[in-house]
Amino acid sequence: MTLMERVNNDIKEAMKARQQDRLDALRMLKAEYIKNNTAAKPTDELSVTISHAKRLMDSIEMYQAGTEAHDKILKEYAVLKEYLPQEITEAEVVQMIKDIKAKGAKDMGAVMKELQPLIKGKFDGKKASDLVKANI
Repeated sequence: MTLMERVNNDIKEAMKARQQDRLDALRMLKAEYIKNNTAAKPTDELSVTISHAKRLMDSIEMYQAGTEAHDKILKEYAVLKEYLPQEITEAEVVQMIKDIKAKGAKDMGAVMKELQPLIKGKFDGKKASDLVKANI
């Protein structure tokens, strides 16, 4: 089942259960998928979900904690987390870096090129870059 199919099914369930916050978040995600599908260079659904979640977290800084908009964004992000891959720990990323280096990748660019697909959506790329610098 694709993410789009899963979101469609969850929209139906949220409508039946009358969960308005969940329904709003899922409809926004579905709109992002549709916008991506009509784009000149569409990407995969996981990338769309990840970028939407990142935009939400970036926009949360604009609102004071406790305001209605702040709480709404947090609720929407909580719904999106169900569709994101499970996060991995820093120790797991360090181990991946060591495994890549053992294969023969010596410079940072080569290590990051192999590491990026492994951590996509599971770990922050900036932190991964810092870990690669520290472990090379």
